Amino acid sequence: MNFVSTRRLVKPLTASEAILKGLADDGGLYVPEEFPSLAHLNINNISNYPEMAFEVLAPFFDKDKFLKTDDVAEICMDAFNFPVPLVQNNGKETTLELFHGPTAAFKDFGARFLASTMEKLIEKQNRKLTILVATSGDTGGAVAAAFHGKKGINVKVLYPKGRVSQRQQKQLTVWGDNISAYEVDGTFDDCQKMVKDAFMDKELSEKWGLSSANSINLGRLLPQSVYYVYSSYLYKQLYGENPNFIIPSGNVGNSCGAYWAFTMGSPIESISLAVNANRTIPDYIESGKYEPRQSIATLANAMDVGAPSNMERLFDLYSDIDVFRDFVKSWSVDDETIKRTIKETYDMEKYIICPHTACAERVRKDHFEGKPSIVVSTAHPAKFETIVEPLIKTTVEVPENLKVLLNKESNFISVGTDYHDIF
Repeated sequence: MNFVSTRRLVKPLTASEAILKGLADDGGLYVPEEFPSLAHLNINNISNYPEMAFEVLAPFFDKDKFLKTDDVAEICMDAFNFPVPLVQNNGKETTLELFHGPTAAFKDFGARFLASTMEKLIEKQNRKLTILVATSGDTGGAVAAAFHGKKGINVKVLYPKGRVSQRQQKQLTVWGDNISAYEVDGTFDDCQKMVKDAFMDKELSEKWGLSSANSINLGRLLPQSVYYVYSSYLYKQLYGENPNFIIPSGNVGNSCGAYWAFTMGSPIESISLAVNANRTIPDYIESGKYEPRQSIATLANAMDVGAPSNMERLFDLYSDIDVFRDFVKSWSVDDETIKRTIKETYDMEKYIICPHTACAERVRKDHFEGKPSIVVSTAHPAKFETIVEPLIKTTVEVPENLKVLLNKESNFISVGTDYHDIF
């Protein structure tokens, strides 16, 4: 299978080539030339999540130049070694908990798959890589954890000063060795622009062997489609209906994974994007005019994105505004409503959620109450204890894997918004 740039100005690449490339030379994002069908899946014969991941992802690596079937199976077994529970909340209302990986956030799925894939690829090609990653909170920690100690790979993590939680910053800055953390005096959008500008600097990109671990990288997005396939089929088995997904959305990579799963044939009724006060997507749906903008700081900080990179992939799927409106629904949730929803959910269900999950839970309560639904829970609430604990008036238990990181010493470099500052 080949992958093309969303801008269609460069030649198609295989999956492994596109993963190593990160961003296409024309500035576009890689998407499949065509999507494989899930008709081959025999759900009753699939015994665990890594096996499901292999069945979903193997067709994308068909006739790949470097990764064979056995390689993909090995990568899936290595990357997905933690639980993926679908929790019943009330009737047919469920929550997909994606925070049981090493850094307690959904980013672990994509980051671990990408790290294992890249390590295997550069070993086969006898080369080295420098990974650039911009983070609004959880991506950097997941990438740092996944790539720490990987042979032949150095990682530079950029995060916005004062716009990540203390525990998120810990996860970004405790690694050392082949991981370097940079505190950028700007917004997430500034961090993201630094990464893109570095990639577009051809001389620098070739000298350092640059690649990306953001959701613009195909190797991050492909595995994110798997848990939508997995949970939609599981939901269908349990309740006999197709679920409505409600997804906390920032840079739109996670949401795009859901649309790719839907395009492949997953039993999904609808997909809705819950955003915070950064209203770029719902404003586009309302007006028909796409206007990226500076991000606004909110309690759901990992979603503070005013210019979502992966919108380019959604536009590639649904280029006409009327078609886009048919498939993409989006609502905005402000900080006060996030607080109210965290408290209300705990008071009514004794279920603790993070600010990002609260955005999705609010959309469910307002638009999908009583309907077959899956809210995607993207981060463990213990990562946002300063927000959550005062609202629910109890302590959020810290997962063991997070405790280990919080006890380590931080180390980072403060920089401006010029990408030359990190080289």
